[in-house]
Amino acid sequence: MASVFSRIVQGEIPCYKIAEDDHFLAFLDVNPLVPGHTLVIPKKEQDYIFDIDDESYLDFQLFAKKVAVHLKKKIDCKRIGVAVIGLEVPHAHIHLIPLNQMDDMNFNRKKLSLSTEELVKLAEVLKMF
Repeated sequence: MASVFSRIVQGEIPCYKIAEDDHFLAFLDVNPLVPGHTLVIPKKEQDYIFDIDDESYLDFQLFAKKVAVHLKKKIDCKRIGVAVIGLEVPHAHIHLIPLNQMDDMNFNRKKLSLSTEELVKLAEVLKMF
């Protein structure tokens, strides 16, 4: 069965897209820790990030870096934090999280509930294309 992220790649589930190329996709997390929390995924479904072949892994990281640099320019924050947890969805993904304090990256705290309008507006501001 395809992961929710594979279904997003296939267009079966909509997303708030930030960036895309032939191999990778970046979109807003709909249950963010902070506004601008972005997920970066390979389009090819792979459960565990460290099972990705070396060349694709490096390309994945470079794509995430481009997105992170872009987010930092668009969002008022001290840094963009990076997390790879990989337990919640069986599809490799990188969390890019705007940080102003350490607690901004605390996955145990309550997630934000942004409206569709807020997510659409944020995605428009953050789009790279």
